[in-house]
Amino acid sequence: MARTLNRDVHAKRRAAYVDAALRLIQAKGYEQLSVQDVIAEVGTSKGAFFHYFPSKAALLAAVVDRMVEVATVNVTPVAGDPHLRAVDKLQGIFSGIAQWKSAQPEFQPDAVAELVRTWYSDENSIVVERMRAATAARLTPLLVEILRQGAADGSFSISSPEGTGSVVTSLLLGLQDAAIRLFIGRRDGTVTFETVLNTVTAYTEAIERTLDLPHLAWPVADEPTLRFWFG
Repeated sequence: MARTLNRDVHAKRRAAYVDAALRLIQAKGYEQLSVQDVIAEVGTSKGAFFHYFPSKAALLAAVVDRMVEVATVNVTPVAGDPHLRAVDKLQGIFSGIAQWKSAQPEFQPDAVAELVRTWYSDENSIVVERMRAATAARLTPLLVEILRQGAADGSFSISSPEGTGSVVTSLLLGLQDAAIRLFIGRRDGTVTFETVLNTVTAYTEAIERTLDLPHLAWPVADEPTLRFWFG
């Protein structure tokens, strides 16, 4: 008789491999990571590993899913709040994530500096690219729904919520990439805070123009938050 799958046990064991892979990617980079490394970290067998993941690439997909889920955990409730205006939803999603991170010990600037350097090293380029694509896939449908709401109530002057959602997602991901480079530059002393302000302002203006919003109608992040990260 076939054994009944215990979903909770299965999920916990699968999560253990993802946890181990995250630690090892941070320590040595994805390119140097082997399936045997993960097996040794978890303390299991090769057969057990392949029961959960058919390949290293499948494990990478699970790692990326975990990272995107953590990064966007507060996004869906804000996007679905029936009491918020569309503009407030947009601002709440992105400035709220930045402010939430600043309150978490593991996201303090000193603690995160070396982590950022590791994740954005050449050895982890495939991880970063996969995470960027997964974030876009998760974020764009939420933005489209917000843009539909804004187009319906006159908050946004746009002809295509779907097309505009893709454009805004690209701008936000571009801002994220720029922010990481600026963060590292500030830690190295090669970037001024004025450059940070100018860059964030430029992206903010691009988003405002895309949505036909008044200037400073939707700040991506306020100055205290920027100073926390880049001051």
